[in-house]
Amino acid sequence: MSGGSTDGEEMASSEPSLDSEDQQERIRARRLRIAARIEAKRREALGEDPDAMKEGKKTPRKSYKQIDDSRQRLSKLVNDGTQLVTNIQVAADARETQRRADEEEMRRLRVEKIENEAKSSFEKFEDITKKWLLSREKRIAQDLWTLLNSQQLQCGQLIEDKNNLIGQLQQELKRKDDQYVRDLKKQSEDISLLIERMEEQVRSLGKTYREELLQIEKAFEEERRELLSKNQRKWEEGMQRRSGQELESLMNRMKKVEEFEQQLKQLQVQEGEEYNMIKIKLEIDVQILQQQLQQMKATYQLNQEKLEYNFQVLKKRDEENTITKSQQKRRITRLHDVLNNLKIKLEKQIKRYREENQALTDDFKRIAEQYKELQKKMRHFATVDANKFHDIWVMNEEEMKQLVQKALEVDRIIHEQQLGLAWKAPDLWFMDNVGPLVVKAKEQKSASRLAQEVMRSSEGNQDPVMSVVQGSSDPSALPFSPRTVKQILEMLCDESGFLMENKLVQLLSPLEKDERSLVRLDSIFRALQMEVEDDVYKLVDFFLKYKQQERPPQDEEGDPQESDKTHLQTSPSADLMHPNDVLRALKAFTMEVRHQREKTHMKQGVTEERDSSEDAAYWSAAAQVIPPSQLKVWDALETALERYYDVLTGRSQLIGETSALRQQNTELRLLLHQYLNSRINAELEIPPTRILQVDSAHD
Repeated sequence: MSGGSTDGEEMASSEPSLDSEDQQERIRARRLRIAARIEAKRREALGEDPDAMKEGKKTPRKSYKQIDDSRQRLSKLVNDGTQLVTNIQVAADARETQRRADEEEMRRLRVEKIENEAKSSFEKFEDITKKWLLSREKRIAQDLWTLLNSQQLQCGQLIEDKNNLIGQLQQELKRKDDQYVRDLKKQSEDISLLIERMEEQVRSLGKTYREELLQIEKAFEEERRELLSKNQRKWEEGMQRRSGQELESLMNRMKKVEEFEQQLKQLQVQEGEEYNMIKIKLEIDVQILQQQLQQMKATYQLNQEKLEYNFQVLKKRDEENTITKSQQKRRITRLHDVLNNLKIKLEKQIKRYREENQALTDDFKRIAEQYKELQKKMRHFATVDANKFHDIWVMNEEEMKQLVQKALEVDRIIHEQQLGLAWKAPDLWFMDNVGPLVVKAKEQKSASRLAQEVMRSSEGNQDPVMSVVQGSSDPSALPFSPRTVKQILEMLCDESGFLMENKLVQLLSPLEKDERSLVRLDSIFRALQMEVEDDVYKLVDFFLKYKQQERPPQDEEGDPQESDKTHLQTSPSADLMHPNDVLRALKAFTMEVRHQREKTHMKQGVTEERDSSEDAAYWSAAAQVIPPSQLKVWDALETALERYYDVLTGRSQLIGETSALRQQNTELRLLLHQYLNSRINAELEIPPTRILQVDSAHD
């Protein structure tokens, strides 16, 4: 409690004050005060109690306080347990640190001892070596023998020093082995103690967690009871306020009706001459107002009956809860004995189930990994296929656009240059598209809207089939006639009354048949999870197919399909399906829809299929960019151009022959000229020119 008061004081001190010396802080304080006033007015307009909101803000919830206390106690328990467990590690680390320090000191002494021994041995070896040099100078055998004995003693002393050092090192090695065995035994004891403390900590934590969980559950239950009582009071106050508002609205409506009647009387007195012309209009207005008044009265009565029914239901449920609570207390007493027996069995089965659970968990992890890998591969391949499809589409689309441009250029040249006509470019809507087509989903009407149109299609003088067709943009798109849909929906309303409460059926009894059917259909659609018009058409199609599967074979005369179609369109609803078969058909339809939704959900988990319904029209539009009429012109033009080509080819050959003849003629003229002007002609008795002149004269 002291912690809560301290937090409240800190929050109050952190808020801006109007008495502060800082101008910005005073501005923030004024803004907060204005916002608080606006919020209070808004809550007062909504009917909320601002004092209760302030009390709720100041007083922390019991469940939150219990959770915080439990969290603190559990944190302290965990910290203490952790410290108790880590003390063993700290002690072991300290022992290891001390052992390493002792080992370092002993290593230093050992190295120092080895160095001193090596130094002394080297000095002795030098001394022995020098004396061996002196032995060459000895000439007397007695002196040489004395020197040899001295050398032998010194060598023996050197070897003994080495052996002593080796023995000391071996003793130290043996001591290290014994110390290693003791350390292993100490570590084993520390590990056993650590495991024991950890198990004790786990048991203590489990017990404490269970106790704190019970305390938290008790706090939540107490808080729930308080919230239920508080909300019950608010609900009763709101219902009283709503009843008063509806009564006030009704009185205002009646006052408006009286005012309209007084105005009508005044107009009758003042405008007597125009009475005959506006009489029909005023009577229609009065009827509309009276009808609205009756509707308001009926609505008020229906709401009042609903409230009474809800109150009685809540009262009855409270009594049933009291009886159930007493029965549960007696049952708890009996079940305590059963619980003690089951705990013994539970302990035996926990071990077996734990092993089975571990095995199943391993299998599940393995299968889950395989499933994830399979999904990853499927997504990878789906992405690769989609990218490949997109690339191929774009490549073909670019090639198609080039061909279309080439064909249009050829068509333009033919019209402008060959035919001399004005060329007009066609609609090239498909040229702006890049990549695969994306077809937008068709908007559908809701199932309730379709049922409302079908059920009300028989009102007035309009044909029921045409009334629904006029509401559709494409009458041929309707899969069934409205008459058949209406008959099946009416039969569904009559045979599926168990999906609605009896009290609601009684409340709907004053309404008209169509209105009552619409309310029932709305409840049935919600129960069956039918939302759009396609769901209704699926239901109708399933019912018709279900009837055809159970219908006996028809007579051999005539076409059975035509007779069934005529029978379904003209016969009453009893002929479509027997009432006893409606529930079986509805159950089968529910199972089939559930199976289809599960399949759809599994397919959507892998990849979404692209809608290719518009692809054929897209490529067909590109292929038919040149209409058949122009292709016929192309064919005729091709035939004429081929003929023209043949003529030009013949003329070209004739022109070549003419040129060759002209060239030959020119050459002959030159030769003839040379021949006539040659000097030899003067020497001849009869020159060729005279012969040519005679020949030309005879000619």
